[in-house]
Amino acid sequence: MTLPIALLGADVIGQARTGTGKTLAFGVPLLQRIVSPLDRDAYALLAEPGRPQALVVVPTRELALQVAGDLKLAGSKLGMRVLTVYGGRAYEPQIDALKSGIDVVVGTPGRLLDLADQRHLDLSHVKVLVLDEADEMLDLGFLPDVEKLIGQTPENRQTLLFSATMPGAVVGLARQYLRQPTNIRGEEGHETAVVPQTVQHVFRAHAMDKIEMTARILQAEDRGLVMIFCRTKRTAQNLADDLVERGFAVAAVHGDLGQGAREQALRAFRKGKVDILVATDVAARGIDIDGVTHVINYQCPEDAKTYLHRIGRTGRAGASGVAVTFVDWDEQHRWSMINRDLGLSFDEPMETYSTSEHLYDMLGIPAGVTGILPKTAQTRAGLAAEEVEDLGETGGRRTKIGRGRTRGADRGSGRDERGSGRDERGSGRGRSARSSRADRDGAAERSTAAASARTRVRTRGGVPLGGEASAAAPIGVAVDTVVADASASNEAAQPGRPRRRRRRARVTKPGAPATEA
Repeated sequence: MTLPIALLGADVIGQARTGTGKTLAFGVPLLQRIVSPLDRDAYALLAEPGRPQALVVVPTRELALQVAGDLKLAGSKLGMRVLTVYGGRAYEPQIDALKSGIDVVVGTPGRLLDLADQRHLDLSHVKVLVLDEADEMLDLGFLPDVEKLIGQTPENRQTLLFSATMPGAVVGLARQYLRQPTNIRGEEGHETAVVPQTVQHVFRAHAMDKIEMTARILQAEDRGLVMIFCRTKRTAQNLADDLVERGFAVAAVHGDLGQGAREQALRAFRKGKVDILVATDVAARGIDIDGVTHVINYQCPEDAKTYLHRIGRTGRAGASGVAVTFVDWDEQHRWSMINRDLGLSFDEPMETYSTSEHLYDMLGIPAGVTGILPKTAQTRAGLAAEEVEDLGETGGRRTKIGRGRTRGADRGSGRDERGSGRDERGSGRGRSARSSRADRDGAAERSTAAASARTRVRTRGGVPLGGEASAAAPIGVAVDTVVADASASNEAAQPGRPRRRRRRARVTKPGAPATEA
């Protein structure tokens, strides 16, 4: 539907369900409208050969990699040079690629604007501008950056805007920057935005029982790849670690991981080395992976469009899928709004636990399944089998911090490996300093114990035993006094050492005038 209009050079607003091929809907017209470097008249047709002729702006790094990969595949016969630009990687390789000549640039708004401000990215020759997942960019606060990027492009460009949902902010952006756009929608007005091939299940679950329910759902019959979505980064990492302990092959994708670790997890998931991907909403936009049969919303989504993009990872390109959503008691109000906006029939989710019979019946879970994966079913290689590529990350090197987990540099997380201020030599010096200090403390404690042992007097009923002291300490005398007297006698007995006098506090009788000690 989009190709005939976009090939004519008209501005287009495209709206369709997830998994319906929006990337090629703008990718094919984009590749056809720019001049290929293999064209014999390329230098005559271009004012400055090597400058970017097309710009694709996407909200997330993962989506940028996917779109760039599709465009490289589609334009391989034409010799199109496609560059992916996003944060978390060093500037130098991207700057060198721009200097050598690029036809299509795909990137996130932050890094694109940085390179444009540094005058490494020249957008004055852009013929086609694409805003993919525009609603997500507005939600993430990228509107000022997007407007600055649009201002650096020519006014006679072609603008293509695509998204699965069209809120009012996106419509306002389209009215401001698009010229008489044609609005194309992939489904009828009365049709729901949910993919019909996706079977939805909504359960009211207790927070402490969600992990057990998830582990049993993961052992359902005919289960392929699974994506589990969480709202917070900490919940995603804790869930991934817990599932690994239960025997599942799991990878995690969230903002606290470095870019190399995130790409490593996605590669392992695509290749089948891990069959479960736990992620935040950073992976809910545009990620197209074949074989995803189940999507689990471990935490209720924030709104209706987030729910659509989450469950849109399954049931793509005509395939069927299963979407399971857990709704806690304190999330009922949020789910009610999602249910009303999408016109679903889950007003009151069924209260469900890991032992509920209807959970086994509805999802095809075999009887007798527990929350721990049997040894015979642990056939995946795991995340450790996937190599970590050297992506030139900013912020230092990446280190292993657990079973299948890595920690690396990421500008969004605010942490890097150099910030820890420790290396092998530094940690060795710290250990040696701590050990020497511990040795000194131990020696001091041993000398104190020996001194107290020399001055200890054994008594029975107040009478010294074995003549260990010259005088018996009366009953009720404080231990400190006994030790002090004994130590004083020992000092006096030693020849050539002066006896140290001890001044006692003067006791004032009641009614008598106070005197100085």
